[in-house]
Amino acid sequence: MTRKKNKKMRWWRMDLHIHTPASSDYEEPQVSYLDILRKAEERRLDIIAFTDHNTVAGYRAMLAEIEQLELLERLERLRPQEKERLDEYRRLREKILVLPGFEFTATFGFHILGIFSPETTTRELEHLLITLNVPPDKLDAGSTEVGAASDVLTAYRVIDGAGGIVIAAHANSSHGVAMRGLRGFAFSGQTKIAYTQDEHLHALEVTDLEKKGRRTTAAFYSGSKPEYPRRMRCIQASDAHRLDNHPKDKNRLGIGGRVTEVLLPELSFEALREVFLGTDFTRTRPARSKAQAPFDYVAAARESGPSTVSYTHLRAHETSLHLVCRLLLEK
Repeated sequence: MTRKKNKKMRWWRMDLHIHTPASSDYEEPQVSYLDILRKAEERRLDIIAFTDHNTVAGYRAMLAEIEQLELLERLERLRPQEKERLDEYRRLREKILVLPGFEFTATFGFHILGIFSPETTTRELEHLLITLNVPPDKLDAGSTEVGAASDVLTAYRVIDGAGGIVIAAHANSSHGVAMRGLRGFAFSGQTKIAYTQDEHLHALEVTDLEKKGRRTTAAFYSGSKPEYPRRMRCIQASDAHRLDNHPKDKNRLGIGGRVTEVLLPELSFEALREVFLGTDFTRTRPARSKAQAPFDYVAAARESGPSTVSYTHLRAHETSLHLVCRLLLEK
């Protein structure tokens, strides 16, 4: 699908962690894929990703429905209701960048998101899941349990090597690589460092992005700790297993329940991946309503403290100033 490029950079709203009825734990199995796109439009989303558990069956089912409608159109057999549905799919897919992906369950139950270009075929993605040791007979199950899958670092490398965006899902929560609240397994500190600092990992999806203070996930991975020198991009997403937020459980979010804004010159996967592979951390931010104040990057940097890089620059500046003063005194 060709999209018109924008001459100026602008902020786009994205939710890169959305499940569909293809996930076995989806809460509203009667929901259609068109319902999901309509809800994304209602929530003013520009970019979404289908990330079902260890499968691309949901994204494949949506494409199959569209292809069937297009076949009927070519044969001039479309009924009015079917034409309306096809027109709605076309309108929404022109407006919203819908990306294929999956939520992979690695060894010990850690969850990793792989997000790909719309040009990537579902067959290619299924081959990738098989490479990650998802059994072929479970490719359509949409289950969080797939047996002896690949380890975390292998998953990072394979997904990145296939041209995907690699995101550690709900990193600071259950099944997250930051290992908060993990019980029953003995992991070393070096394992946690490896799982959160690997070069093939592009971002951490966190649930506390809008919170402030030194104890937030973003502050911890700001590059200020010598053992965690690589600053990690932190984003937020809904992990939606339903259309709308649950009325009684604030943790069961719907589509767009948590949104990240990204600064892009155009609405394309290529532009998005460039941001995730880059080091300009000002190009992603938590989405805020008009009633909220703009995200203050200066305040956020102050709260997180100096990074390893900024500390090094500060020490160099102090050393230079001391040398100048010494030279003046010697004169």
